[in-house]
Amino acid sequence: SKLTNLGHLEMTWRSRVHFHPLLVRILHKSRLRYYGKPEKKMDMPYQAYFEVADGSGMMSMVLWNSLCPEWYHSLKVGTVLLLAKYAIKSSYPFKTHPTPGDSQMKRFATIEICLNVRDPPTEISIIPEEMVKPEWGLPEVKYRFITRSELDDLPHNHSCDVIGLVTFVGRAERARKREHSEDFWLYRWAHAIDGTSDQPFILELFATSQPDVFERIHPMTYLVCTQMRVIQDLTENPSRTVYLTTSNESQIFITGWHKGQPYTKDAKVKNFIQWTKSQSEADQIKKTVIGGYYPFPRPPDSFLKY
Repeated sequence: SKLTNLGHLEMTWRSRVHFHPLLVRILHKSRLRYYGKPEKKMDMPYQAYFEVADGSGMMSMVLWNSLCPEWYHSLKVGTVLLLAKYAIKSSYPFKTHPTPGDSQMKRFATIEICLNVRDPPTEISIIPEEMVKPEWGLPEVKYRFITRSELDDLPHNHSCDVIGLVTFVGRAERARKREHSEDFWLYRWAHAIDGTSDQPFILELFATSQPDVFERIHPMTYLVCTQMRVIQDLTENPSRTVYLTTSNESQIFITGWHKGQPYTKDAKVKNFIQWTKSQSEADQIKKTVIGGYYPFPRPPDSFLKY
């Protein structure tokens, strides 16, 4: 059928009601958001953002309501989609934006693609990777992997991806989303090493929309975390501690989930795998820890400083 592209959509969307089909690749995926309220009677108040791209650039795509339980888990980073009967709306101004792996890619930020059950009922088709043709010009998924030796020099809030061997994972803890609120964030701390430094990555992992992965992070697993944010302890603490925290678009993968993921082709991931082959599993197991209370960032060593 006749296709359009994201660049053409941005120029013509106000003058059209119906749009030609789109062929795009998913580059980023947000966590699933529940926006239900007791006073509003909605069957499936869910929403999820994706960043999709074709040869012309990148745009946000929003999956709404009952399409979320039907499609959310099938739409992975790297998946190629054929979209028909979708809607175009002005962008929601307050949403978070992932940092693209390709800094040269053009971003269309004024509009977003809306996928709904009706008005109009969107048609979503997943194109198997072996059927994707090079002449379609779809961009590859690119990452921003860093090693532990590079982390200390990165600025606060810098976005990056990491891979490491888990040496510590703490118990799941809860933090209130807002003071006096009854909603909680669930998170856990983990340490992962990659052989480039004596220090581990310290990772604050909030529960994303991947409960099966979040609950199974164990020592000795290969852990990949994407779209992490660098947190530099900005106080005048001489033992300045740098750690990484998840963002709205973070994805977490552990041993058993890596097969077929786009990051397996990344050079730093391949280097890490080579390093693990040189390690003695028995020696590493002796250094691993699981569970317990992990006070971090550490409180000052005296009450006066506290």
